[in-house]
Amino acid sequence: MTGRAGSYVHGAVAEPLLGRTIGQALDRAVAEWGDQIALISPTQGVRWTWRVLEARADALAAGLLALGLRPGDRIGIWSLNRAEWALTQFAAAKAGLILVTINPAYRLFELEFALNKVGCAALVTATAFKTSEYIDMVRALAPELAGAAPGGLAAARLPDLRTVIQIGGPPVPGAIAFEAVEGLGGEAERAELAAIAGRLQFDDAANIQFTSGTTGSPKGVTLTHHNILNNGYFVGRAMRLTAADRICIPVPLYHCFGMVMGNLAAVTHGCAMVYPGEGFDPLATLETIEAERCTALYGVPTMFIAELDHPEFARFDLKSLRTGIMAGAPCPIEVMRRVAERMHMGEVTIAYGMTETSPVSFQSAVDDPLARRVSTVGRIHPHTEVKIVDETGRVVPRGERGELCTRGYSVMLGYWDEAEKTAQVLDAAGWMHTGDLATLDEDGYCNIVGRIKDMVIRGGENLYPREIEEFLFRHPKIQEVQAFGVADAKYGEELCVWIRLRDGEAMAEDEVRAFCQGQIAHQKIPRYIEFVNDFPMTVTGKAQKFKMREVVEERLGLKGAETA
Repeated sequence: MTGRAGSYVHGAVAEPLLGRTIGQALDRAVAEWGDQIALISPTQGVRWTWRVLEARADALAAGLLALGLRPGDRIGIWSLNRAEWALTQFAAAKAGLILVTINPAYRLFELEFALNKVGCAALVTATAFKTSEYIDMVRALAPELAGAAPGGLAAARLPDLRTVIQIGGPPVPGAIAFEAVEGLGGEAERAELAAIAGRLQFDDAANIQFTSGTTGSPKGVTLTHHNILNNGYFVGRAMRLTAADRICIPVPLYHCFGMVMGNLAAVTHGCAMVYPGEGFDPLATLETIEAERCTALYGVPTMFIAELDHPEFARFDLKSLRTGIMAGAPCPIEVMRRVAERMHMGEVTIAYGMTETSPVSFQSAVDDPLARRVSTVGRIHPHTEVKIVDETGRVVPRGERGELCTRGYSVMLGYWDEAEKTAQVLDAAGWMHTGDLATLDEDGYCNIVGRIKDMVIRGGENLYPREIEEFLFRHPKIQEVQAFGVADAKYGEELCVWIRLRDGEAMAEDEVRAFCQGQIAHQKIPRYIEFVNDFPMTVTGKAQKFKMREVVEERLGLKGAETA
């Protein structure tokens, strides 16, 4: 499995890849586990078997065809974790549509960009959650909705969007109620659905997820049925999941962590998907684990910490737990120990990957020593290859750091309508250049040691400085801005911006935050804001963010979580 001297590994296994579409995987789940529980959403009173889930998904798929959607069309979903999310995921796959997963934290500027970038013909949207008035934001971008016939929207700012499907809430003129769509399909649509199933190939695009580098606006990572179905399957295999397992999924479905590692691991192993609530709540998660006897739990380290530190933690019986995944940020060793011991998750695994690779390329095994599961991201995933290279592209010796590159079934088709940007990360030999700095030891364990890109990882959420900088540049008082991460004991990293104002201008921190409010997601609003006269620069005129980080951390005494 490991190379001889160089930092190259290949996940050679006897078990073949799944040559199925997501729709075919759902058909198989019904054939094998039809009357077993597939989906539990306690807050919605949902307890569906695989047979019921497929019947609902098929009805929704036929309804989507009745609304004029056709294979290859993009359908956005903008909602937190609900049963309707899973229905839309499977219905879109059955109808040959490309599911566009939209971050529920997005605001107007980001939503408009996402819908227009990939040309969404339909949008399934929540009505509201806490302070997010989703349907109101849609109406702000498309006021024409009020006078439109359902499915006949023509909006100046969203030219491709024809249909708005509303989950719950008081009905909005021009939108179609989610439940109503399931009743729209007739015999003709059912026949068309069967015909699509015969034509659809597993290499067809199934999903677009937005990500962003340090070079500008978010990019639409285009993933196939083959990419994400297999990744979900092999993630589940690493945890030794069976149809007796129940996965508690408090991580967001819009992200690969929820929809691939959660939903698609479940459909390929017959596990139940359990959504403890729409958004993450530690108490609701603990209550759901106990009530539903969940055997697996997912989360980023900050989620596990919130659960362990909850004042009512001790009253819950969590003995049903066995395994799960901790991913998204470095895991402090003490947290890992507490999760293994106090939450009974002795077989918890660590996973590493990126959206562009579906996402997982490394994962620890359930029986790896705890120290290995904390200090590394495990070993190579089945059917994938990894090499670690220097600046010239040559493979480095074991133990030396370099850029991690991944190749195999899991690598994306590319960035939607971004051939040039795709070519910057996906080379002629099929290697995806991750931008992460890593080492590989003699036993094939990988350690992520840094990032070539200056992405900030705050509590498992990727924040992209360039995107935030470009937004702040829009403020008339701001001349220049640099965004970067600084250490934080709770979240791993927090966002800091240094701002240089235009001559004669004055500005306060609160003014910057007010400018961001309602326009960009709350986690992208900088925690630390400083006004400076200049930035540390290289001789070629590039800002040295590592120096800015050092200055801020030293002055404020900031430290990250202790890791092994």
